[in-house]
Amino acid sequence: MSSSSVEDIPEQCKDIFTQDGVLLKACAGRPITDLNSIGMLCIVQNGDGSKCIEWRPNDLITIDSDTQDQEWAVVNTIEIISIGRRQRTLSGNMTSDYATARARIIKISLDELKTFKVTRNSQQMHFSTKPGVWQATFYFQHGHAEMFVANLKNHLKTAKTRHDRNTYVVVEPNQESLDLNRSFAELNIFTENTTDVVWNLVSNFKQRPYETTMEAFSKLTDIELYYGNEGVNGKRDVSEEVADLLTKSMSGLEDATTVTKSDEYEVISVKPTLPPRPNIPRGSPLSTEKWEGLQDTEGRIIEVDGVRQLIFRGGVAHSIRQSVWKYLLDYHPWNMSHSELRSLRKKKSEEYFSMKLQWRSMTEGQENRFTEYRDRKSLVEKDVNRTDRTHPFFAGDNNPNLLMLQDILMTYVMYNFDLGYVQGMSDILAPLLLLLGNEVDSFWCFVGFMDKIASNFDMDQAGMKQQLLQLQQLITFASPGLAQHLAAKDSANMYFCFRWLLVWFKREFSHRDIMRLWEVLWTGLPCANFHLLICVAILDAEKDVLISRDYGFTEILKHVNDLSMSLDVDTILSAAEGIYHQVVSAPHLTDQIRIILGLTPLGGGSAPPEDTDDEDAPTTANGTTSMFGQDIEEDTLEYNGLEITIVTKTVWALLA
Repeated sequence: MSSSSVEDIPEQCKDIFTQDGVLLKACAGRPITDLNSIGMLCIVQNGDGSKCIEWRPNDLITIDSDTQDQEWAVVNTIEIISIGRRQRTLSGNMTSDYATARARIIKISLDELKTFKVTRNSQQMHFSTKPGVWQATFYFQHGHAEMFVANLKNHLKTAKTRHDRNTYVVVEPNQESLDLNRSFAELNIFTENTTDVVWNLVSNFKQRPYETTMEAFSKLTDIELYYGNEGVNGKRDVSEEVADLLTKSMSGLEDATTVTKSDEYEVISVKPTLPPRPNIPRGSPLSTEKWEGLQDTEGRIIEVDGVRQLIFRGGVAHSIRQSVWKYLLDYHPWNMSHSELRSLRKKKSEEYFSMKLQWRSMTEGQENRFTEYRDRKSLVEKDVNRTDRTHPFFAGDNNPNLLMLQDILMTYVMYNFDLGYVQGMSDILAPLLLLLGNEVDSFWCFVGFMDKIASNFDMDQAGMKQQLLQLQQLITFASPGLAQHLAAKDSANMYFCFRWLLVWFKREFSHRDIMRLWEVLWTGLPCANFHLLICVAILDAEKDVLISRDYGFTEILKHVNDLSMSLDVDTILSAAEGIYHQVVSAPHLTDQIRIILGLTPLGGGSAPPEDTDDEDAPTTANGTTSMFGQDIEEDTLEYNGLEITIVTKTVWALLA
């Protein structure tokens, strides 16, 4: 923060944004006479391309001279200061007056700005160029500090702090972020399909605001939902809507990777070969008869580990999904009787409607003074109106199911206000509501699902960054040829898998198939992070196309998005399980991969805990496994000398 001398003033600069009626409340090193002065707060672009914040006192443009010539001289000088047409040579007292005027202007370089925050109901802003010290404070007489923040964020990449949601930290761009922007800017080359509007608009990323996170990745294949029976050729123009979507997309992802060093994505050549990959068949869904047979006389679920195995092998019959999902998502405890569950549901229903009443009873005045709540509500309403609208359950105007979807998401904002609502959550909730059809049950199952994947939606994106890195490491180990190609094409960062991980493949499969995939993943079998192996299986199946056609990042991103709704869930699950057994049987299995899969590293230390593990099943002295109260022998599948333990054939026989 500094004042420039006359000689230092650039030849040309321009005001990008100005806001009147701004008081100077505090400023380091300023005389007390300047405090509480009214002025104009501006965002200015200098002649050298740099940008800064300027505050200019209003009294600099007061015309109080006696002579007309002096009057115009003062006005011209101050106009020069205000609009950026700088005058380099002045004579006599005017040079002194000009220097005095310049000395009263406060400048904060955007390159030096570290932190800013908004307080007092969006009427006061504080700026800091040094950690822990607020150098300048301004009060907006007419409010609307959020307007200045919105315009300031057009020129800075920012992230809100965890301890104070009104405080913004300026995030430094790195080369990885610039490379990602460059890759997306090239997406306008695709002009042969119905999603042209998306690819064309991506080229504007460099010029448009960076405001939110993850939206473009989670929505790129949703464009068909906007098309109706209007406009040319039966389609309406969606440019404005898509532009709004895409221009509010990238900063969260970029911020997520600012601390990721490029050498973390360096492909390590793996010379040892993997064992052959087994082809493991899928089983049949858990049926109504078998599910009822797994309950004792009071309704408690027995042999929970065995139940998870059955669900992992074949999923759940649709007729009992409403019941089984409540257990898989930790809404219903496995060991509760029917009477205990009735009491639990009554308690959970009262808790839900109590939270719902909190936001439903909020007055308009309260909302006006609660910026963050108001912003989240607006985002929920916007997302609900474009979530799965082609499905009959959510189609049409004034659909009560859309209202229920919105109510559940708003109640979750009150349940977990630290996390609140983030783009993509509506995708997670929609299949739950479609299946359960009940507001209370859907909410608590949504809570259980979010507990499993909440790190996907954290502001700092640490969870997503970690998963992308782990996926890159798995690809390097399981499919080194593909990993080398991705590295050569600046794609080892795995950004094109972002949407898969964010909403757990919701956009890649039909409603029927995503239900099957989710219930299998909820079992936690056969290892930790099995959803990453699903990614590996999909990419490995496409590697011949990606490599033979020499696809770069742009083509890879488009190809991956075009896979949506064309994947077979059982084929993918079978391949992912085969890759798991192939990897864990490799003699050169590294501790890095062991830890990702939840196995104990050979070098010592502990792996992440798992809820269920085949090794936890009690064994008898002769090596058989005890399940459902009986000692049974484990079945094995032999494939080119590789033995895979499969207990579920015997399990099915016991339950038949």
